Amino acid sequence: MSIEAQGTITFQSFGLGVWALAASETTYELFEPPTELQQEGLAVKVTGNIRDDIMTVAMIGPVLDIQNFEILSS
Repeated sequence: MSIEAQGTITFQSFGLGVWALAASETTYELFEPPTELQQEGLAVKVTGNIRDDIMTVAMIGPVLDIQNFEILSS
């Protein structure tokens, strides 16, 4: 399922740690996020696919595989 979401990048310290997108409606766990997005507090707009074919240790929300992104502010 393809989605578009806007929110803030956060780092959750589960196990080795996981990058997430805190959007207004939910928190998405980011699947292999680009290096440019691995910055705490970064405001972004992303499009991507929800990956329901994988499970993670953190299990903090739907897993989002980012296809495109726009950095709104740092």
